[in-house]
Amino acid sequence: MTSPGTGQSRDHEREHRADAATVDTSTVDTSTVDTSTVSTRTDSTAAMPEVEPLLRALALRVIEVLAGARELEQLARWVTDDVYAHLGVRASIAARARAVTRVVAERPRLWIDHVTTWPTETGGFNAVMLVFDKRRAHVISMQLERVGQRWRATVIVVM
Repeated sequence: MTSPGTGQSRDHEREHRADAATVDTSTVDTSTVDTSTVSTRTDSTAAMPEVEPLLRALALRVIEVLAGARELEQLARWVTDDVYAHLGVRASIAARARAVTRVVAERPRLWIDHVTTWPTETGGFNAVMLVFDKRRAHVISMQLERVGQRWRATVIVVM
């Protein structure tokens, strides 16, 4: 619960930031601007609310694959071929370690504590997530890029 006055101050801060970001371009001489160094990407911050649930779900599924509770093939449409191959290697190493120690693969109880997301220069997103299970914390770094009409993870690092 927030106090009634909190929402008003947040709205005022957003308006102030929007006003500060608005630039009057009518007085800018564009003939001297070198457009070869200007990025032409669209504003991907508008897509951020759309991306965070995907990042959260993908992070949980990656940990489940490494724990042996989910098949890697279920992630194939959400990751690139390089990421898929890397996760396959990590999953096989984890499976061999479970076989040596005679640990049965079971679905871990996971929760995500924190997600930090920022846009890339190419219109995608980088994210860092803190995922907990009952024994340890995992830090997952991920990069998403838009491929066609879908987001795909081009980089996934699990620590």
